[in-house]
Amino acid sequence: MSTPHIDTLREQLKRHRVRKPLLRPLMKRSSVAIVLREHDDDTQVLMIKRAEREGDPWSGHMAFPGGRRDPTDKNGFEVALRETREEVGLALTPDDHCLGRLSDINARPSRRVLGMAVSAFVFHLQRDVKFVPNYEVAEVVWIPLSFLLDTANRERMVWERGNIKLPLPCYFYEGRRIWGLSLAMLDELMDVLEGPNAARAQWR
Repeated sequence: MSTPHIDTLREQLKRHRVRKPLLRPLMKRSSVAIVLREHDDDTQVLMIKRAEREGDPWSGHMAFPGGRRDPTDKNGFEVALRETREEVGLALTPDDHCLGRLSDINARPSRRVLGMAVSAFVFHLQRDVKFVPNYEVAEVVWIPLSFLLDTANRERMVWERGNIKLPLPCYFYEGRRIWGLSLAMLDELMDVLEGPNAARAQWR
């Protein structure tokens, strides 16, 4: 039995026109899995807290299971499946229906001119699972979608690098800060679900 959120997302993602970087064929590629489930009359989003690792541009960040494309991966969808299995021990199957995908995001984890195109695939998990995080993952967390949809829960942070200070939106869920690329993906997911919201400004 699906919640209205899942049913709406399934239909809206079929019609959703995803954006892709113009130079995508020349860019490095990676993918993530946005896994949803129903729990306590709400829809929840699976997120991970990345382990603290020297040299990792996303060290300690809240994120989705995912990573870089390997030469053996046929496409971005396979990357999302493989990385989810490797990082949290969740082997997604055809029964864990892929509801659709979101727009690619151009991430710049280094000084590469073209950056990296990150693809996000949305899945509906309808079974109980036991996670087995690997060394890259410090924590696995389910975030209620109702918490994210309530724009009163949005806060502001200041991102700093050198002399640059940039105000950005974020959420704090039980002490965990959600921002950056992950928030950009969540914002698009919520826009698909309920339409654009002025409180979710097009900062991304």
